[in-house]
Amino acid sequence: MAAGTRRIKSVEDSIRDTEEPEHRLKKNLSGLDLAVFGVGVIIGTGIFVLTGEVAKTTAGPAVALSFVIAGVVCGLAAVCYAEFASTVPVAGSAYTFSYATLGETVAWIIGWDLVLELALGAATVSVGWSGYLNQLLGDLGIPLPTSIAGETATVNIPAIFIALAMTAVLVLGIKLSSRVTSVIVAIKVAIVLLVIVLGLFYLTADNYTPFVPPAEPAAEGEGGWHAPLIQLLGFTQGSFGWGGVIAGASIVFFAFIGFDIVATAAEETKDPRKDLPRGIIGSLVVCTLLYVAVSLVVVGMQPYSELSTEAPLAEAFSSVGLSFVSSVISLGALAGLTSVVMILMLGQSRVLFAMSRDHLLPPGMAAVHPRYGTPYKITIGTGIFVALLAGFLPLGTLAELVNIGTLFAFVLVSLGVIVLRRTRPDLHRAFRVPLVPLLPIASALACFYLMLNLPADTWVRFAVWMVLGVAIYFLYGRRHSRLAGAEGEAAAERAVADRAARGGR
Repeated sequence: MAAGTRRIKSVEDSIRDTEEPEHRLKKNLSGLDLAVFGVGVIIGTGIFVLTGEVAKTTAGPAVALSFVIAGVVCGLAAVCYAEFASTVPVAGSAYTFSYATLGETVAWIIGWDLVLELALGAATVSVGWSGYLNQLLGDLGIPLPTSIAGETATVNIPAIFIALAMTAVLVLGIKLSSRVTSVIVAIKVAIVLLVIVLGLFYLTADNYTPFVPPAEPAAEGEGGWHAPLIQLLGFTQGSFGWGGVIAGASIVFFAFIGFDIVATAAEETKDPRKDLPRGIIGSLVVCTLLYVAVSLVVVGMQPYSELSTEAPLAEAFSSVGLSFVSSVISLGALAGLTSVVMILMLGQSRVLFAMSRDHLLPPGMAAVHPRYGTPYKITIGTGIFVALLAGFLPLGTLAELVNIGTLFAFVLVSLGVIVLRRTRPDLHRAFRVPLVPLLPIASALACFYLMLNLPADTWVRFAVWMVLGVAIYFLYGRRHSRLAGAEGEAAAERAVADRAARGGR
C-alpha cells in the first residue's frame, strides 16, 4: 500500500464510500431503466450511417454478419462488465473496477481514458445533433445559417444548446433523466421498427447475391499514418470476402459503443446485483437484433454497390419511391442523438464523481445536491466543458479517439475479472462470467485486435493523451489520494480487518 503505484482500494472500502452522507446518491433505477439507458446510448448515428458505408466498401450484403461479429465481441466485454458491476456496485464503471484489481495508477489511467471516451464523445454527438436539426429544419424550409449550425459553424449554437439542456436534466435527478430517456428511446425504436417493416415490402432477392462478394485487394496508395496500425505491421487487408466481413466488424463495432455506461449508474440502482447484468446484456441484445435487421433490409432494398455512404437508409427508401421516409429517419436520428448526448454526460459525471470522492481530483467537486441527489457540481462542469468543445472546436479528426479509448477500457475490464477472481475468490458474485479465464482473455484479445484496425495517427494521439494524464496523476492525484498518508494507513488496517473477518481469504 505504501507504493503509490501499487495502491489497491478494497471492494469493501469502495462500497463503504457510497454510504457517506455527503456522497450518497439516490437509488431510483430499475433493470428496465438501465436497459433503456443502454439502448438510448447505443442507438445513435451508427444505425443510420455505418450500414451503407460498410456494405458498399467493405463487406457487401454480409454487413449483417459484420454486425453479428461486432455484437459477439461486445458481448464478451459485456459479460465481464456485468460480473464487475454486480460485484462492485459503485459509480465509476471501469475506473472503480480497475482500482479494486489493478491498482490506483491503472485506475487513474482508465479514468483519464474514460474522459476521452465520454466527454469527447458527447461533444462530437452534440455537433452531429446540430447537423441533423439543421437538415430537418431545411426540409421544413427554415434552415439555420451554416455559420451557427452544423460541423462548419463558427459558433455551433444548437450543439451548445443541446449539451446545456441535457446538463439541466441530469442535475434535476436520475429518475427524470430516466423518464426523458424512455420517451426518446420509444420514439427512435419506433422509427427503426417502421424502417424495418416498411422495407420488408421492397426487398429484391437478387440484391443478396452474392451475399459475401469475392475478395478484392487493398487499393493502391492507402498507407501512411492514416492507415490502420495492423497494416503498418505488415498485415494487408483488402475489401469484401470473409476478410472484408471481419474488417467490417471493426468498423461497425463503434455503433455498439455505450453499453458500458450502464455500469456507471451502479450506485443509483435499486438492486444492482441483479439489475446491472440485466441492463447491460439486455440492451446489447436488443440493439444487435435491430442492427442486423436494419442492415438486411437496406441491402435488400438497393444493390450494395449503389448504397449511399452518408445517408444509406434515406437513399434506399428514395430509390423505391418513398422519399418522405427521409424526414422520418432524420427525426429518428435527432431523437437518437439527444439521448446519446445525455447518457454520455451521465457516464462522464459519474466517473469524475468517483475520482473526486477518492481525492484523485479535488474532493469538493464530488458534492451531492441535497434535494436532487445528483453530483451537481461535476455535472454542471461536465456540461460546460462539453458545450465549449461542441460549440467551438471541429471534432471530426478526434472522433476516432473515442473508439480507441473505449476499447482500451474493455481490455482492462476483461483482464480485471481474472485478477479479482484470483485475489478475491470469496466475494459474492450475483453474475459470474463463464469459462474464466478463457472468455475474458478472448474478450481482451478481440478488443485489442479491433484497436489495431484503427489508424496509426489515432494511436499517437492516444499516447499523447495518456502521457498527459500520467503527468497530472503524479503531480496531483498521487499525493492527494485517500490512500496516501494517514487515510491510506487506515485503509490498510481496514483491509487487514476485512480479511480476518472472512477467515484470511
